[in-house]
Amino acid sequence: MTFNKLTTLEGQTVVITGAAGGVGWAVAESMATLGARVIGIVRKDIEGFQNKLNTLPGTHTAMLADITNKEQLAQVILNINQCDILVNSAGYSKVVPHRDLNGLDDELFDSIIKTNLSSVFSTIRQFAPLLKQSPHGLIVNISSAAAIRIGGSNLAYAAAKAGVESLTRNLAVALAPVRVVSVCPSALDTGFLDLPAEFYNKVAASTPLKRTGTAQDVANVVEAVATTMRFATGNSFVVDGGKTL
Repeated sequence: MTFNKLTTLEGQTVVITGAAGGVGWAVAESMATLGARVIGIVRKDIEGFQNKLNTLPGTHTAMLADITNKEQLAQVILNINQCDILVNSAGYSKVVPHRDLNGLDDELFDSIIKTNLSSVFSTIRQFAPLLKQSPHGLIVNISSAAAIRIGGSNLAYAAAKAGVESLTRNLAVALAPVRVVSVCPSALDTGFLDLPAEFYNKVAASTPLKRTGTAQDVANVVEAVATTMRFATGNSFVVDGGKTL
């Protein structure tokens, strides 16, 4: 495997979970612009998402699967013969104050862990053989600054993302020379959580760089790791304007 700087991703295939909107879509746009073929995995409205992919330069494919369903994920992989970059962007959460232990019941806790942690490992396990065949093998886990500081939408989400951070470091060794990194944003105003504008205004005011993050901020890191920062593995890239300081 070589680690030289790339100026294009032509000939590479990027698989993105949770690709329909937010960070996943921003990454899809970035990867397509660099010449990669994008395979986006979504839970619903595959036709609408395929139409959205068709607006990007190049030829791209929408696939339907719930990543928490191992059987559906296994079926999807049967139709994919190349994966150079895997971006685990799918996620789910709900705002529950950390002190409200009863508000985070067992069912919600398990659901959040399954979507944000267990399914990340399941997806990586499914795609590992294809990634190992690639001279550019790269896994990018979209994590959260909640994994490295107090906060986050709820305790289960913070715990799940902390697990993603541990997976990232350990798999960087276990899967080498396939590279594994994570990106840790904070309070992205993408509609991921149903929060009022006032919340994001307060976050911006308390952030050293005086704004909240965007999906494009995260996509820019994915692009950098795929093209220029090619000797990086096991790293967590915090993209929060200094909020964790």
